[in-house]
Amino acid sequence: MREALIERNTKETNIRIKLKLEGGGEARINTGIGFFDHMLEAMARFGYLDLEVEAQGDLLVDAHHTIEDCGIVLGQALREALGDRRGIERVADTLLPMDEALVQVALDLSNRPYLVWEADSSEGMVGGFPVEMAEEFFRAVAVQAGLTLHMRQISGKNRHHILEALFKGFGRALGLAVRENQRFQGVLSTKGVL
Repeated sequence: MREALIERNTKETNIRIKLKLEGGGEARINTGIGFFDHMLEAMARFGYLDLEVEAQGDLLVDAHHTIEDCGIVLGQALREALGDRRGIERVADTLLPMDEALVQVALDLSNRPYLVWEADSSEGMVGGFPVEMAEEFFRAVAVQAGLTLHMRQISGKNRHHILEALFKGFGRALGLAVRENQRFQGVLSTKGVL
């Protein structure tokens, strides 16, 4: 089974994440930020990932460290669970609607970290979640996991809908990319290695 358990403890946060790629979309999330918990649960469900997140952070300061550090640890867990990335689809994309919002997410588990972010992440809050932290979260995941990630908002006005579509879209694309390739068992690269 492709899974990982990663813990990271700093003066700002204590994060524990358990990730199982062959899951059923089950999630147990506790970050202290209700909307963020909801987004991680949606991401896991749409990616058929089993995900446990336990995070204690300096929320008296703000939510920044907790959200970014969860991205770091999730990226590290994804990297470990993927191993040498042999026998996976590797690349996937999705269009995901949520009411008036429509987003596109494309990713490549290329071992080359890069984030292209084209979504409205202007200042504001959804629950206790600062909207601009979505980009920081996904950047941390991309860098630590070694994935090329493009996230684009095509339409949308409601911040909740836009963010939820982005998290669900990421889960959906990730779930497709980590699937076992039934036709090719090596590393899907002309170089033979990622």
